[in-house]
Amino acid sequence: MSGRVLEKAWKRQRQARDWLIAQTLFGLLAVLRRFPARRGLALADGLAQRIGPMTARHRVAVENLTLAFPEMDAAAIEDLARRNWGQMGRIAAEYVFLDEIFDFDPSRDTTEGMVEVEGIELFLELRDNPKPIIFFTAHLGSFELLPICAATFGLELTALFRQPNNRYIAREVLSARRTRGGHLVPSKAGAAWALAGALEAGGNVGMLVDQKFKRGEPTTFFGRACRTNPLLPKLARKFDCDIHPARCVRLPGGRYRLTLEPRLELPRSADGGIDVQASCQRLNDVVERWVREHPEQWMWFHRRWMI
Repeated sequence: MSGRVLEKAWKRQRQARDWLIAQTLFGLLAVLRRFPARRGLALADGLAQRIGPMTARHRVAVENLTLAFPEMDAAAIEDLARRNWGQMGRIAAEYVFLDEIFDFDPSRDTTEGMVEVEGIELFLELRDNPKPIIFFTAHLGSFELLPICAATFGLELTALFRQPNNRYIAREVLSARRTRGGHLVPSKAGAAWALAGALEAGGNVGMLVDQKFKRGEPTTFFGRACRTNPLLPKLARKFDCDIHPARCVRLPGGRYRLTLEPRLELPRSADGGIDVQASCQRLNDVVERWVREHPEQWMWFHRRWMI
C-alpha cells in the first residue's frame, strides 16, 4: 500500500473513533439532562472518578501532580488525581446545565441559589469604563460561567478558546458556549488579529492563559520551566488595556463562586513599556496561587512543563 492510501486509511480510522467517542459522550449527556442540575452534575462527578483513572491521561495527571506537590505521598497524589477526574466530569456535564446553573440575582442573599459573585461593584465600575479590558482566567473550576457572568453585568466579551481536538465534540461545545457567552474566537491562525480588532474597537477580551505554548516566553510554573503565550501582555502594551484576573471555583453543595479581582499591574521595562516576559511570569504566578488553593479543580492531564 502506498503512503497516500495508508494516510487516508488512518484519517478514516481516526474520524470513526472520534465520532464514536463523541456519540458516547452525547448519549451520556442526554441522560444527565433528564436530572436536575445538582443531581446530574453529581452523577457526572462519580462516573468520571471511575472512568478517568483507567485512561492513559491519568498517568499524565499523576506525573504532573507529583511534580507540583513533591511533599505529597503517592496515596495523596492518587486521591487528588481521582477527585480531579470528578471535576473534569462536572465540566463536561455543565455544558448541559449552563443556563440553569447561572441563577445569580444581585437582589438575593448571597447564600441562596447556585452562584455567588465577588466583585459586583467592580463589574459595575468596568461596565461604565470606556477603556478596553482584558479579563484572564485559567482552566480552573467552572471557567465557562465567567463570560455569562460578565454579560449579566453588561460586559460583552470576545473570548479566545481552544477547540477540542475531536471535531464532533468541538462543534457541540461551540454551540453551547454561544448561548450567553458573547463572541468566540477559536485559538488558531488569525485569532490574535480578531482579538486586536475587538480591543481597537473599544471592546473587551477574555483569555485563558495557562496552556502550553511552544513558542512562548520562558517562565516557570510551580517552580518548573515552561513557556507561556505572550499574546496578553503584547495586546495590553499595544492597546493600553486594563488587566483583570477572574475565576470561578466550585463550592460544597453544588454551588459556585465567581470572583473578579482588582486590576493587575503588569511589570514595566526601563523605557516604561510593558515587559512581556516578566508579565507572562506574573500571569503564571496568579494562576499558581489559584491552583494551590483548589488543586483538585485544575486540568492536570495536559503537559504544561518543558519535560
